[in-house]
Amino acid sequence: MQADPERALALDYAPAETRAALHALFALDDAFGQVLRTTTEPMIGQMRLAWWHEALRKLDDAPPPAQPVLQGLADAVLPRGVSGAALADLVTGWEALIEAETIDEAAMHAHADARGGGMFAVAAAVLGQSDPRVAAAGRGWALADLSRHLRAAGAAGQARAMAESALAAALVGAWPARLRSLGALTLIARMNLKVAADAPIPAGAPRRVARLMLHRMTGR
Repeated sequence: MQADPERALALDYAPAETRAALHALFALDDAFGQVLRTTTEPMIGQMRLAWWHEALRKLDDAPPPAQPVLQGLADAVLPRGVSGAALADLVTGWEALIEAETIDEAAMHAHADARGGGMFAVAAAVLGQSDPRVAAAGRGWALADLSRHLRAAGAAGQARAMAESALAAALVGAWPARLRSLGALTLIARMNLKVAADAPIPAGAPRRVARLMLHRMTGR
């Protein structure tokens, strides 16, 4: 999978002792996304996600198998007070897309809540600080990503509009220093929405990196 330099930069804004956990957490999100990208039969996709759900829950009771993502979570995320059961709950956000006959508003909300809201809630727990904007930030982040992967123009536009609303709410005011990695991910999502759907994301472009550096310093 191609590396995401801006995400890596954003995660490195986190306190040093939490970075490995955040990178492991987002590697899990990548693994879920890979299931959808490489599955053409919904039933097979559901079976693969069910495997992840069971494997994540088992982390609470047994050492991880020889699987890099699970080992990373066991080594870095669980010691910070996050349970395997909480990680397993993130699967729901991806099941919402596989199980839906069409990606309608209900499926978008379910995906945004469970994937984005869930991921950012777990990340905030890893970082040891809460903020009322975390849920909206996660929802907007997930919807912005989803909007670039929907083939139907109407559905993609709806996801973009929902993302814009959530991100606008999340980016009001300054983010606290400890959560600026999440604030930076939120800012990346908003920058991505400004890129045409059929154009590549200019990840790592100097202007984008400068904007992220400003966020690191100011939280805005």
